[in-house]
Amino acid sequence: MQAHDGMYIDGAWRPAAGPGTIEVTNPADGSLIATVPAGDADDVAAAVAAARAAFPAWSTTPPSERAARLGALHAALEARREEIAETVTAELGSPIGFSHAVHAAVPVAVCAGYAELAAGYAFEEKIGNSRVFHEPVGVVGAITPWNYPLHQIVAKVAPALAAGCTVVLKPAEDTPLVAQLFAEAVHEAGVPAGVFNLVTGLGPVAGQALAEHEDVDLVSFTGSTAVGRRIGAAAGGAVKNVALELGGKSANVILPGADLARAVKVGVANVMANSGQTCSAWTRMLVDAAHYDEAVRLAAAAVAKYVPGDPADEKTRVGPVVNAKQRDRVSGYIARGVEDGAELVAGGPDAPEGFERGCYVRPTVFAGVTPDMAIAQEEIFGPVLSILKYEDAEDALRIANGTVYGLAGAVWSEDEEEAVAFARRLETGQVDINGGRFNPMAPFGGYKQSGVGRELGKYGLGEYLQTKSLQL
Repeated sequence: MQAHDGMYIDGAWRPAAGPGTIEVTNPADGSLIATVPAGDADDVAAAVAAARAAFPAWSTTPPSERAARLGALHAALEARREEIAETVTAELGSPIGFSHAVHAAVPVAVCAGYAELAAGYAFEEKIGNSRVFHEPVGVVGAITPWNYPLHQIVAKVAPALAAGCTVVLKPAEDTPLVAQLFAEAVHEAGVPAGVFNLVTGLGPVAGQALAEHEDVDLVSFTGSTAVGRRIGAAAGGAVKNVALELGGKSANVILPGADLARAVKVGVANVMANSGQTCSAWTRMLVDAAHYDEAVRLAAAAVAKYVPGDPADEKTRVGPVVNAKQRDRVSGYIARGVEDGAELVAGGPDAPEGFERGCYVRPTVFAGVTPDMAIAQEEIFGPVLSILKYEDAEDALRIANGTVYGLAGAVWSEDEEEAVAFARRLETGQVDINGGRFNPMAPFGGYKQSGVGRELGKYGLGEYLQTKSLQL
């Protein structure tokens, strides 16, 4: 795609307020792909003003018409699926096959779901002698991450538009090109001017200005818990609505009697997907003592099939991480695991042979990991799996719940009801049972320091609504 040298504000591409730019590079080889403007507080102010001006008309637009615009947006994204996949592969480094199957397909499906949901959602209900209205919150400031760049945009913008809110989007600086592509699709879909606005820029500049802007009614942020804590504090001080989707350190609990081979294979695949850059990845595999050694052997065999490669090659299963800073962070955690006494079963802190130029990390598996180690407590955000041993179900539960996070998890058992009963005791927002597949209409979000609020489906739509009751 051709990068824009301006911001999408009030229905048109306009020059940025300042001269600053952001270089977008390919993490596979470090080559420069494009430059985009680095927006500042003035750009954010212009975008918020446009969103505020557009809100009265959009908020009172019939839900059926809002649904029609979302349907048109879905069609525009569907027509660009190939371009979406290629763009994400270029700026994120995701293998092209994964970009097609996930980075392009999932947000297209989510957009279709919200088009359907918007048409039939009960924005009004009757309770006794009261009429209860679910009304749009107002202007939304959406700050999205780089790891699933289009999915996270659609998961915020689509429900916000369905609810009748207007939006200012500040995408991650590493992956702004797919955000520009999304803005083009919004324009093609006939969404009225000012309803959606895009400001590219750095988090501490444009992102902070958006989060703190007094005319933004709700801040929806996905990213690290550290940044989310600051955004939550700023929003709380302004008595402003906030939705936070933050980090995770999810447990994959394999109970005795489960299909060990399948559980380990799927568990390794889950961690290696997107080069481990998934907040909900099952980065801790918990196995009972009797089956532990076998699980370690199976994991070593499974990870051997994840050979780093060129993300543009259809055969590649694992590409680079997003940038050099992330590569160094992940490699540092791998080195820390070795220093702390974990057993390196596969991988290591050095770059894969032949890929020293790019931002590659060797797919890594640790055994002998104890719950107190940094690699078992802190979010690494790379292709690194820790395998922990437990003695019984209560021990497994204690280990699984023994972090500050609570975003996702998995439970495997030969008895589905046993797995469900165990999952009910996990302090986490969603759990996959025996490999249950992702449901884009089910709520996604975390317990504890993994966030506030939910995304996707009717629960995601509800985040952008406030409630009014009229007593008759």
